[in-house]
Amino acid sequence: METFRRIIEAIEAEGAAALATVVKTEGSSPRGAGARMVVRPSGRFDGTIGGGELEWRALEDARAALSEGRGPARRGVVALGPDLGQCCGGRAEWRIETFDKRDLAALAPLGEAERAGAFAVVARLDADGRVARALAEEAAQSEQGAWREAHGETTTPVYLFGAGHVGCALALALAPLPFAVRWIDSRDDAFPERAPLNATLAKASDPPTELARAPDGALVVAMTHSHALDLALVAEALSQDRFAYVGMIGSLTKRARLTSQLRAAGLAEARIAKLVCPIGVPGIAGKAPAVIAAAVAAQLLIARGGGT
Repeated sequence: METFRRIIEAIEAEGAAALATVVKTEGSSPRGAGARMVVRPSGRFDGTIGGGELEWRALEDARAALSEGRGPARRGVVALGPDLGQCCGGRAEWRIETFDKRDLAALAPLGEAERAGAFAVVARLDADGRVARALAEEAAQSEQGAWREAHGETTTPVYLFGAGHVGCALALALAPLPFAVRWIDSRDDAFPERAPLNATLAKASDPPTELARAPDGALVVAMTHSHALDLALVAEALSQDRFAYVGMIGSLTKRARLTSQLRAAGLAEARIAKLVCPIGVPGIAGKAPAVIAAAVAAQLLIARGGGT
């Protein structure tokens, strides 16, 4: 979750926001230190600190803090078993911070940093009991009482070829997930009017050449309108032998046909074997675009984690 951007959006929409952060856990806990959620005065919230009664208590605390207005940070501690009746049995401590329009200038550089991925800040309590943050490279980390926080996400690049029905469904399925999508099609007016924030649209007259700019370890998905183009894409991706995933939409019959063509083109058997086709985790039935997209998104998450 892009924490600071969510805080800024909440302030701009509703005038204030609260940030609930798990700062310490002991024993078993739904989520560890650093889990966050942003709460609005309306009650809407983004993110999670673990769900269940623990999260409900933190939400109540955040709403109470918002009702009192911008003030010092406050802390709450619960024993998950005795206090909440949760089976985890550990302890969790959270911190609630409140923000309003006076904080927008300080939040802006942090929101911009989130756009670039993972980053760190140095935080400390100021004289008013509020948390002051500065980008780590701009702050002295040896200051007494200061602590370091990790923010943003490290995203995995996905090169998605094809803006048809399934391509659109997959782009939407990947929107809330930790992927940076380069979405490529060769056709005029193929893309929808609006695209997810994590997707960069690219019209390419020769889509396989786009792979030259893809970083090592990227995930490549071919689901274009043309079998010939799909073949060219997977042939190029497999020949480079540097991508963590090369998948192509299609049946076992399509795979057999394209495998034969790849073999005839001289591609090594070991590289051909890396082609994922059909794509998507097994056991999910249905050919609707959204169903296929869900299965493929799950498979890409497995690949992102180093699985096969």
